[in-house]
Amino acid sequence: MIDRILTLPSVPADAGQVVLSGVADGLEGLLLAKLLGDIGKPLIFVARDANRMADIEQVFRFAAPKAKRISLPAWDCLPYDRVSPSTSVSAQRLNALARIGRLSRQEEPAPTLILTTANAILQRTAPPVQIAKQIVNAKAGSVTPMDRLIDAATVNGFERVPTVREVGEFAVRGGILDIFAPGFDDPVRLDFFGDQLETVRSFDASTQRTTKQRDGFSLLPMSEVTLTQATISRFRKNYIEQFGAPDRDDALYQAIAAGNRFAGMEHWLPLFLEQTSSLFDALPDTPVIMDALAPDAIVERIDQIAEYFQARTDQRAGKAAKEASGPYHPLAPDALYLDQGALDAALSGRTTIRLTPFEQPESEGRPIVSVASRPARNFSNERADKNANVFEEAARHLSDLRNDGKRVVLSGWSEGSLQRLIQILGEHELGGVDTVGTLDALAQLPTNRIGCVVLNVEHGFTVGNTSVVAEQDILGDRMVRRRKKKRASNFIAEVASIAPGDIVVHVEHGIGRFERLRTIEAAGAPHDCLEIHY
Repeated sequence: MIDRILTLPSVPADAGQVVLSGVADGLEGLLLAKLLGDIGKPLIFVARDANRMADIEQVFRFAAPKAKRISLPAWDCLPYDRVSPSTSVSAQRLNALARIGRLSRQEEPAPTLILTTANAILQRTAPPVQIAKQIVNAKAGSVTPMDRLIDAATVNGFERVPTVREVGEFAVRGGILDIFAPGFDDPVRLDFFGDQLETVRSFDASTQRTTKQRDGFSLLPMSEVTLTQATISRFRKNYIEQFGAPDRDDALYQAIAAGNRFAGMEHWLPLFLEQTSSLFDALPDTPVIMDALAPDAIVERIDQIAEYFQARTDQRAGKAAKEASGPYHPLAPDALYLDQGALDAALSGRTTIRLTPFEQPESEGRPIVSVASRPARNFSNERADKNANVFEEAARHLSDLRNDGKRVVLSGWSEGSLQRLIQILGEHELGGVDTVGTLDALAQLPTNRIGCVVLNVEHGFTVGNTSVVAEQDILGDRMVRRRKKKRASNFIAEVASIAPGDIVVHVEHGIGRFERLRTIEAAGAPHDCLEIHY
């Protein structure tokens, strides 16, 4: 269906090293849908960062809503940090790695697009096949002891809580086990009668009310580090071999040796494993597509890793730093990450497609295939001219494109912003518009109709007989921006405005009195905490 709208080149699966030039910003998601259909096997796309990956995934879903895709993010913490990756990112990574493990064993439908980032491909991981084997499956009506699931949840990093609200939590109430596992949009409630699992139901985490019945349930790990007798023993042996006998104040070693999880222990992942893996090890023959600035982002990340390792090494040598926060023994960068040589070796021998927005001449050893797209018109001059009406000019431009016989697409960042834009342009005599949700629906429109779509593209483009004009081309600034989660530091700064003695309400503990803001040391690092008396 994509060929009916866009004229895009094909690249064979055995093309070797190829450059796709003239790929205008915003076209990447549509191009990936085309390449996945043509090559007919799994593809790896490396975006320059997480926001870019999310935007391209949204456009890919628009172009190929039924195509299989896997999103593999990087840890959302700095190299050699004292904190673990967030629960949501760990859940997404474990779900993705498990699916990649099944894909490598040809248990996952192909073709599949694996979307990842420059930071993520450099990280060494547990072998995806091993992660896939850790999954515990349970079906309604089967004999599945509750204790088995509780033990699996505990070993795999789940937290036992009174009420389940977040991914990575479980609660036990008599013969009922509530659990929120990676890969599920909602938590599930498992109702047991003895050792038989009678029902599996999804429920709303906020209201705790059942939403639908399920046939079964799959329990994925919550952390890339699992604490079993074997992994703990392996960690202790490897840690001593690497760094010598641990000090008494080595909180990491003491916690793991006691079988307790420790904040930031993922930064010693190789010590828990017999061997580490990478995305390229799991999918050795899979073609790789590099985003335009991904190679630059990779170089920058490798430099950043080296800087943080050096900083930790210098801190380790400083007595004052050791006394303040406890010993920190960093692993060498090549134990945790791929260096440039290892990455080049992983990419050699497989098809590698590099995208660039610029047209390039033919070069020896690297064929150039031109997509021949170009950016859409930008209305910056009209926005700057006090005597011009940008919406009137945009409506005229869209009408002219349609009158010239082109297929015209107007994109907005969200449904709300798109509808506002349609309304304003309609007030300036732009008619003949239809809102569609997929590329297939867009292809069904007559060419004299303007297709209005929600796409995460900041700039439009023209390729062949199709012109896409984006909301930001007209308005200059995005009307809707991605929400950012508040960091703990921002939260503490806001709470610091509360006066001692003020009454506060805790979501679980009820009414209490705020006493003061205290800094305490936990897990070898300082943390800001609230002292509340109930």
